[in-house]
Amino acid sequence: MTFKALLATRPDKEISVNLVELNDEDLMPGDVTIDVDYSTVNYKDALALSGKAGVIQTFPLVPGIDLAGTVRQSSNSGFAVGERVLVNGWGLSQTHHGGYAQRARVGAEWLIKIPERFSTRDAMAIGTAGYTAMLCIMALEHGGINPSRGDILVTGANGGVGSIAIAILSDLGYRVIASTGRPNEADYLRGLGAAEIIDRAALSEPGAPIACERWAGAVDSVGSHTLANVIAQTQYRGVVSACGLAQGTDLAQTVLPYILRNVTLAGIDSVNTPQSVREIAWSRLGHELDLAKLQRTITTIGLADVQQVAAGMFAGKVQGRTVVDVNS
Repeated sequence: MTFKALLATRPDKEISVNLVELNDEDLMPGDVTIDVDYSTVNYKDALALSGKAGVIQTFPLVPGIDLAGTVRQSSNSGFAVGERVLVNGWGLSQTHHGGYAQRARVGAEWLIKIPERFSTRDAMAIGTAGYTAMLCIMALEHGGINPSRGDILVTGANGGVGSIAIAILSDLGYRVIASTGRPNEADYLRGLGAAEIIDRAALSEPGAPIACERWAGAVDSVGSHTLANVIAQTQYRGVVSACGLAQGTDLAQTVLPYILRNVTLAGIDSVNTPQSVREIAWSRLGHELDLAKLQRTITTIGLADVQQVAAGMFAGKVQGRTVVDVNS
């Protein structure tokens, strides 16, 4: 039987992505084969499809850093046929076929069993973005930041990480400040739990190396000048979780916030996070994420629409989470 997939090739210097038919012989090594229901579009997916940042390291390759579905075949005793599973990151869309296909084969060591409370669609509405948001929150907590410490800033608030971070943080009792370049979408952010909205322009230009203390912690998916300004305005013994680079990879700052205010900058990597930590993050998502809020973030598309949505991410036109129904 054949199945549909988006396949990235590089016939010359440019990446070409086309909807094709593959069969099981095209699948990569692994001990678990999955009938994929859904994938998603993250910022890293947009980078991969555009050819920027060299995300895809081997061609031809099926992109998509996330997938969720049911086990079709398994030679691993830990996973039975019919179980619902997901994969975030690892080698997907870099060296191993990813989620933009109706079928996938991976090693069992990459798999997470989907929490009972979630459907496969819910799991991909969360996806790498939501799982990363939880890792960021866990880093804040590890640094001693609780709701009594003060406000939490979330940058890139309309994006996937930002949207789910706001939803979870607000339900945990934190007062959340949302930074966005789309103030016309303030009602969306307030619906997720943001108590205050600020314009990203206040943070996106070069600023002072240390400034007035404003927030106890932050979740940043933007990087560059924004991250430097966030750190400069973090309170004494505050924590900033950094997980993205939407504005850029540079970080021009001094050591002053670190040695005068004892600020912690916690880097968040979702690709190679140990499985034990992933299981904690997904367990917490299963208990702490409001499904009604999650539904407000979702737009659903088919495989044929993925490239258009990915391009829209660079233009700042994508709100919340985009779920890819690979069977539509």
